Amino acid sequence: MTLIIYICGFYSLGFALFHIGFWKIFKWNDDLKKLIFANKGIMQILNVQIIYYFLFTAFVCFVFPKELLNTRLGNVFLLGSSLFWLLRTIQQFIFLKTNHYIIHILTVIFIAGTILFALPVLMTVQ
Repeated sequence: MTLIIYICGFYSLGFALFHIGFWKIFKWNDDLKKLIFANKGIMQILNVQIIYYFLFTAFVCFVFPKELLNTRLGNVFLLGSSLFWLLRTIQQFIFLKTNHYIIHILTVIFIAGTILFALPVLMTVQ
């Protein structure tokens, strides 16, 4: 069961690295110049904060896998992370209303995160 927790850690680490690449991937050095000062700052602050969240989640998964599995707090953390990915999946349909294959791939990956973080808790419920 701890293997799933480690996979959750790598999943989170992967998203941290993906978000670190946003400046380059989405050409933010050019595109964000089109936004007003506040929106440019907010976009970057939100991205840096989500990078921190993903790194923190990975850290917790790698360092405290048994606690995540065997304590109420750990289970709440896992279910909260699962809910994060479920909400992120729903937001795909609200904010990215386009029929593009990359959006569909991301949706599947977000659903996988929802399942991945819930699975250890659901498998231990008796």
